[in-house]
Amino acid sequence: MKSTLKVFFYMFIIALVFNCEDDPDNENLPPISDVFEAYYQDGLKLNPLNATFAGDNRYNDTLPNSLSKAHEQKVRTYYTTYREKLSHYDSTQALSDSEQLTKAILHWDITINLEGLAFENYTPIDQMWSMNLMMGQLASGAGAQPFKTVKDYENWLSRLEDYTEWLASTKEKMEAGIANNHVLPKSLTKKVIPQLASVSDADLDSNLFMSPIKQFPNNFSDEDKNRLKKEFETMVEEKIKPSYAVLKEFMASTYLDAGRESSGIDAVPNGDTFYQHQIKLYTTTDMTADEIHQLGLSEVARIRGEMSKIKEEVGFTGDLKAFFDHVRTKPELMPFKDPSEIIASFNDMHERMKPQIVKLFDVKPKTAFEVRRTEAFREASASAEYNPGSLDGSRPGIFYTPIPDVAKYNMFSDESLFLHEAIPGHHYQISLQQEDTSLPSFRKTLWYGAYGEGWALYSESLGKELGLLTDPYQYFGMLSAEMHRAIRLVVDTGLHSKGWSREKAIQYSLDNEAESEASITSEIERYMANPGQALSYKIGQLKIRELRTKAENELGDDFDIRQFHNQVLQVGCVPLSILEERINNWIAENK
Repeated sequence: MKSTLKVFFYMFIIALVFNCEDDPDNENLPPISDVFEAYYQDGLKLNPLNATFAGDNRYNDTLPNSLSKAHEQKVRTYYTTYREKLSHYDSTQALSDSEQLTKAILHWDITINLEGLAFENYTPIDQMWSMNLMMGQLASGAGAQPFKTVKDYENWLSRLEDYTEWLASTKEKMEAGIANNHVLPKSLTKKVIPQLASVSDADLDSNLFMSPIKQFPNNFSDEDKNRLKKEFETMVEEKIKPSYAVLKEFMASTYLDAGRESSGIDAVPNGDTFYQHQIKLYTTTDMTADEIHQLGLSEVARIRGEMSKIKEEVGFTGDLKAFFDHVRTKPELMPFKDPSEIIASFNDMHERMKPQIVKLFDVKPKTAFEVRRTEAFREASASAEYNPGSLDGSRPGIFYTPIPDVAKYNMFSDESLFLHEAIPGHHYQISLQQEDTSLPSFRKTLWYGAYGEGWALYSESLGKELGLLTDPYQYFGMLSAEMHRAIRLVVDTGLHSKGWSREKAIQYSLDNEAESEASITSEIERYMANPGQALSYKIGQLKIRELRTKAENELGDDFDIRQFHNQVLQVGCVPLSILEERINNWIAENK
């Protein structure tokens, strides 16, 4: 999942000093649940975007400058303070099993984030993961930022004031990156420039940041509408557009000239150490780049064998690479003439699986669900993604799918895509986690890619059990999606630890999967922008599949797939070692 919430969980580390003194003698400590709740609440104050996405509107008018040194120091103090607080609740404390589990998760979270502070962020903007894209999505008026009251509109204007400070700091950080030989590859910078231009060069009427005034609620007075319209016009003309123009000009000239030809993070100072940190962050394991690379090669070989069986089943006589081209260009797999037909197709998948899903799941989320087309301003560089609903259920979970050219939209992998991004993938996992009243607040929105993306990729393998993947091309699409994630293990480590070029990674992907060259190029550039993130999917899926197989073998006739899924989902998002311990305990208890 490339959910926006995920991106911001990693990009903007939450922080605030917890203002109370610890009892030096460990006496009269508050309940550890108070520490868990304070950790969450204090974090929201310094990362209000997390609050906004959770449906908590208390801080919708602020956006701290996450690039400032002052903010960085608050981040460091926040984590070190809470690490110290946790240390007072040692193994002799009377903590319940649930509290011990949450303490272990919180300690892991604090540790990995403190380790991340050792690395300076010289590339705060890229073509896929950065703040400007998130703010553009919110500016559309259809995202997590509410525009229902006059106060909502005023909150957004206030947040935009802070945002212009972030934009200015971005340029300063990237100038420092030039001085420290830590810059984006030129190919990525070239993708950012038109994204910035779409705001800086757009006239006022068509500017993305003017979208909210085109959807005023009916109960607004004419006076409020006129006032807000003028304030939005002033904000966009005098602050937003000029800020984007300055950044666009800088990136199109000075920064592009300084851009590197290399593709991997190992080409920048301290890049090897940073990449190992990213591996740990995204896989929640201590695996090395070499181990992951070899695992990827093994998985690619295995899945190629399964793909060859489908090629033979449909009667294709050429080799596998030729079959990839056949799938890419088969007219029957590109039947759509209007984007609405694609949305309707996804909704039809949902209806077809409903009779079967109760056989695999006895708990389903209450949060509503929608399929939407990705917004035009980011559609060209976007991948399909899931955005979680709000904690209170007032905003639905949304599966976004980009449709930049409906005539070229190939549907061969759409069923596996829906299983991953929507149901029972991200929508089930994230919504059930958010709705679980037994979890401390910070765990309801906690995200670890190995678990979350691992679950979503595992969900793709449930297609036949859910009544989908009956068409051989759709089953091939599922294999292709799994191959896509196996390839990631090879190309991500190849790019960032083995000196692979962007072009070599693209060619390796073209040789082993049926995605279009344009799609593959976008994917490879995605890995270049965020080293290690792409590793989380397959590492997590293999662990969940391994644990299911172990449970099936050891429990035999007593194995209940619905209970296994409950055990995986009800723990919430956790590092893989904690998930494995939980499943092992469940197996032992049910033997």
